[in-house]
Amino acid sequence: MTDTTIDPGVRPVSPPVAPARSLSELERLALLADTTAQLISNNDVDEALNRVVALVLPRLADWAVIDLITESGDVSRYRVVRADAEGLTVREDLQGPMPPVSDASLMPLSRALRGVASNLAGPQTYEGEPDSGIAVEQRKLFQVTGIKTAAIAPIRGPWEVLGALTLGRSDESEAFTMNDLALLEDIARRIGLALENARHYQRQRQVAETMQRYLLPQLPHLPGVGMTARYLSAPDASYVGGDWYDAFHLPGGDTALVIGDVVGHDLEAAAGMAQLRNMIRAFTWSQDQPTHRIVQHLNEAMTQITDVRMATMILARLAVDAAGAWQLRWSSAGHPPPLLVGRDGLTRYLSEANGLLLGMASSHPRSEACITLPAASTLVFYTDGLIESRRQPLDVGMENLRRHAASLAHRDLDAFADQLLQRSRPHDNDDDVALLAIRLPADTGSRAS
Repeated sequence: MTDTTIDPGVRPVSPPVAPARSLSELERLALLADTTAQLISNNDVDEALNRVVALVLPRLADWAVIDLITESGDVSRYRVVRADAEGLTVREDLQGPMPPVSDASLMPLSRALRGVASNLAGPQTYEGEPDSGIAVEQRKLFQVTGIKTAAIAPIRGPWEVLGALTLGRSDESEAFTMNDLALLEDIARRIGLALENARHYQRQRQVAETMQRYLLPQLPHLPGVGMTARYLSAPDASYVGGDWYDAFHLPGGDTALVIGDVVGHDLEAAAGMAQLRNMIRAFTWSQDQPTHRIVQHLNEAMTQITDVRMATMILARLAVDAAGAWQLRWSSAGHPPPLLVGRDGLTRYLSEANGLLLGMASSHPRSEACITLPAASTLVFYTDGLIESRRQPLDVGMENLRRHAASLAHRDLDAFADQLLQRSRPHDNDDDVALLAIRLPADTGSRAS
């Protein structure tokens, strides 16, 4: 037998109720309120259901069993938990895949999984010839757990049955009543709504992340130069979408580097990001102009032919001059400045050539800056999710990023990017993060061919 003790952190906030299972109306309402609060405060299905189990055990039962129907139609015995003097313990040996739901079975769990009805049951219910594979599993459950009386209710979402909740008691004298069944149905109904919300959350997140992955480009090969990028989605699915990076070769031999962030956090922001990314690619490729003129052209066109209201962005051109030195020219539209990290750990924010955000009208001309990049230096472009959060001011985040980048200057580029994200991203970050890192060759005479 494999037992896993549930983390005490998921124990109910309310004080435990005496072993007597009969709850007053006020206690029932309090239990339902606690259940609702635990479910709506968490999109993590495991944690939410553990918290609900901790609320109902042991005040309502000695055992809780949750069977779930997956989106593909399979049935899984998702959780089997017992309550005893030691606390709550998960019986992992009783969990796992279940046989399919039988359309013809009259047994209580099968009926609940079809959404037909709630039922009271006991070991005697499954003593006869089993009419389905699920009936076989239920008979095993009663035998192994010693449950003498059980109440089973469907877990329903707004449009479909998502599973079933079973509560069991080990004392035959504490048989469940119809009032208990009604309370169980209320609890199961709340679980169903929470599960449907969690599934919707996961679908939205998968759509946003898939869209983001397809929109983010493959980085070009630049001989002698290391280049890597990272994208981390937001913890909340509704916040995924607006950040992007880009890098591509230009006809004259330069390499364009782009980092940007569309204001907004949803699929609409992701769609707007795709529009801007394609526009800046087309403008930069077709017009051999300084970066600030391209940014200004984008700003004028954006308000006319896209739905994007506002965005930040840096457009840069990486090139080799006649002496073989690497040069960077760039223009910023309200975006956090790139960070230049020397191989000796010296750092500098490239805060020149900063103009207004895209989408804001202004008569003030945009500007371009130029710098000769030191050999073996690392250039870091990033979005504000790496340095800013609700509890951390921007200047604190920038200082953290600078210090961590300096300490990682000796690492290879992939390790540098991974560790920089891990160390610098604020713990309470609720935004996505894009990062583009470029490392120049140690030999200043190295150049793209």
